[in-house]
Amino acid sequence: MDLQKPARTQDATASVAALRASDADRDRVADILREALAEGRLTADEHAERVDGVLSAKTVGELEVFIQDLPAAHQRPSGPGYAPAPPRPTDDIPAESDANVVAVLSSAVRRGRRRAGRRLHAYAVFGSVEIDLSEAIFEYQQVVIRAVSVFGDIQIRVPENVSLRGNGGGVLGNFEVAALDSAETDAPVVYVDGWAVLGNVEARPRRGKLVSDILERVQDKVERRLRKRLDR
Repeated sequence: MDLQKPARTQDATASVAALRASDADRDRVADILREALAEGRLTADEHAERVDGVLSAKTVGELEVFIQDLPAAHQRPSGPGYAPAPPRPTDDIPAESDANVVAVLSSAVRRGRRRAGRRLHAYAVFGSVEIDLSEAIFEYQQVVIRAVSVFGDIQIRVPENVSLRGNGGGVLGNFEVAALDSAETDAPVVYVDGWAVLGNVEARPRRGKLVSDILERVQDKVERRLRKRLDR
């Protein structure tokens, strides 16, 4: 029985390596290469050559080749413990939205420290909508955002340590969701669905914004307020 374990491990690793690489995967590898250049592990020519290869890589396995000899590449598990988020929600998410963000010949913004809920609907008709979840409270593991833009613009931002998926299209417009995979298996997953009709829908991670960092900052603020009250 023990002799079969290495084979299963190799099969799982090969399955991950065969996955199509996302923009977030390329950004991760590019960041590792940039750090290696700064640390003197790579020369300028080596860095430039590897970055060119990263931009043309199509699978996760092809990306890993460019960083397999660097220490930073082994700080994030990429073996059988890593599982990408499903392309579609697996939870039973109600069809009714928890909140609506509507902009008709105007602009609407939803950001800050508030609950993300399970489902959010955004509509931009000759207007603009901004949804920033980088400081949101994720009560659920899966969140759906329905975005419909008609001659409008919808911008969606999420923390960089959640997973991001998209399913939609554009009719003489642009519907773009930068797929993102979190290294944490239990991280929230944000699904962006909808249409852009002569308009724009764009969803991307906000670099430098992490769910864990936000929780720590809120806890620090609470502790500081408590200390001030106790000192009175």
